[in-house]
Amino acid sequence: MKRFLIVASAVVLLSGCSIPFIDKMKIDDSTEHKDSAPAENGENQNQSNQQADESSGGQSNGESGPTLQAAYFNQIKEVNGQKVIQNPSNILALVNKEFALPSTYAPADLVRPKVAFAFGDQDIEKSYMREEAASALEKMFGAAKNDGIILYAASGYRSYQRQSALLQAEIKNVGKEKAVQAVATPGQSEHQSGLAMDITSKQEKFLLTEHFEQTKEGIWLHDHAHEYGFILRYPKGKEGITGYEYEPWHFRYVGVKAAKEIFEHDWTLEEYFQQVKKV
Repeated sequence: MKRFLIVASAVVLLSGCSIPFIDKMKIDDSTEHKDSAPAENGENQNQSNQQADESSGGQSNGESGPTLQAAYFNQIKEVNGQKVIQNPSNILALVNKEFALPSTYAPADLVRPKVAFAFGDQDIEKSYMREEAASALEKMFGAAKNDGIILYAASGYRSYQRQSALLQAEIKNVGKEKAVQAVATPGQSEHQSGLAMDITSKQEKFLLTEHFEQTKEGIWLHDHAHEYGFILRYPKGKEGITGYEYEPWHFRYVGVKAAKEIFEHDWTLEEYFQQVKKV
């Protein structure tokens, strides 16, 4: 895996999830601080997921539920009315429309996984992931290949600046009201975490489509991704919880233990943090 050095003055490239698509596809996806200390261990995180718990009919945290060390919960601080994650390098960081990554955050361990990419061998921003996630992606792609399934990575890491450029371009294209429904606000995209990868197949002509769920590649990922620490981040029927449309191509690395628990209970990451017991 090749190390990736992020240069602050680098030119923002408008590529990634903005590649052509079929059906509905969401492009993913110095400020004055308020005097408030970070809320540790997911107090606001669990509070924000109360509605998700009610809508899913899940049980409240209990002795028999899954457990998780406190360090893996979001630690947040209010910045101009936005809940900003103070421990963004956390593998289990919950990034969504409520909890944002800092505008200055860029993972220090980005590498280019040795997998097939939809755009070939181009050494570009979206071909990178955090090292642990990249290693897991390599293992997952290798296992799929052994089963006769050929996967292609389409879009991984995306900087805050590039996400901002994508949103502005979409606003210019369709207007702000429609743009914010399709493109994540800068800081609220999982791609900035370096832990997410959009995956496609040759059968889909390397596009990101809802039809991907019906392909042998999409089915294999649905059934096996958790074995390598990945979850389908925006599942069908959970749009009201995740805040995003169904994306059968978007997979997020959370580690094998959490991924298996999320898969077995049919949870979203939001529901996982509502159910998990802090230890």
